[in-house]
Amino acid sequence: MQSAVEVGPQRYRASYGRYLEDFKVGDVYEHRPGRTITDNDNIQFSLLTMNAHPMHCDANFASKSEFGRLLVNSGLSLAVVLGMTVNDVSAKAVANLGWKEIKLTAPVFGGDTLYAESEVLEVRPSKSRPAQGIVTTRTKGFNQDGVMVMEFIRMSLIARRGHGVDDF
Repeated sequence: MQSAVEVGPQRYRASYGRYLEDFKVGDVYEHRPGRTITDNDNIQFSLLTMNAHPMHCDANFASKSEFGRLLVNSGLSLAVVLGMTVNDVSAKAVANLGWKEIKLTAPVFGGDTLYAESEVLEVRPSKSRPAQGIVTTRTKGFNQDGVMVMEFIRMSLIARRGHGVDDF
């Protein structure tokens, strides 16, 4: 979510994300734009993270598998879908508190375009940090055909309005 904050006469500064007060249980955010994953993205990410599994970087090996081609590294798919959520879910976050129930439900291949959506499951004030609260979301990632490729639950520590890093 992007909005503009007036910082002077006829002068505005972009402000991304939501404050704790902006989250409502049951709201669903459709994250856009999508991101097309290339074979090059996959190989670079796999080698950068020292995951040289041949299903990610050896097309000949992968051609003999049940998939018949390279699989996109699930770490890359997860990172892209998570990244797509930042503007709507965690741009005002103080910290990510964790992820759970990460499920990889369908393969991702080079050339697939990923899209995501997040549903707000819980919003509560922090017990130890009065200027912040905890937002729990369930994110689902889909390919260009609408097939769900993953889902996960995420907890984020979010600033209250007037207490974000860019509010000072």
